[in-house]
Amino acid sequence: MKRIAIILLFTSFLLPATAQSPINLGLKGGINSAKLTSNLDEYNEESISKFHAGAFVRVNLGNIYVQPEGYFNTKGGELKSTSGVVSSFDLKTVDVPVLLGVHIIKKGPLGVRANAGPVFSFVTDKELNEGTTFNRDYIEDNFFGWQYGVGADFMMFTLDVRMENSSGELYSGPDLESKSKSFVISLGIKLL
Repeated sequence: MKRIAIILLFTSFLLPATAQSPINLGLKGGINSAKLTSNLDEYNEESISKFHAGAFVRVNLGNIYVQPEGYFNTKGGELKSTSGVVSSFDLKTVDVPVLLGVHIIKKGPLGVRANAGPVFSFVTDKELNEGTTFNRDYIEDNFFGWQYGVGADFMMFTLDVRMENSSGELYSGPDLESKSKSFVISLGIKLL
């Protein structure tokens, strides 16, 4: 009973601070389903699921907000050729999206929002599976894309669902040009 009282007391102090603060700072993590698209008809794209974790800052300006984020991400994909050969990319990146959003609903502890903006990805580790015909030297060290989606806030918790599309080539070699597409779901907690 004492623990429940402490949790309720802590939440009652945190809730007004979260609701009234023009700046929110928090941690987030989640899963993403990534897929590579290619310029060759002989390949079929397959999605793979990975994870991400990091932090965000939300600067509330009335019904509009700016939300820069930084998180460690693992992404990649599989390309299956018609001959049965599988080539998989496994990348570790640091992603930095800068989102512009609008609060659609703001009622007490509940909020619904939409956002979009650029994402900058910096590759920290590149892996290709054994037997692949592709070369790791053709994987870009950084690339640019766009994220867009919706989110919901309840008290100090946030939930985001987004799509991410790379604008440039992720892999640019003589045999293949490939872009990345991801479906991203993340859960976060506002610390401020």
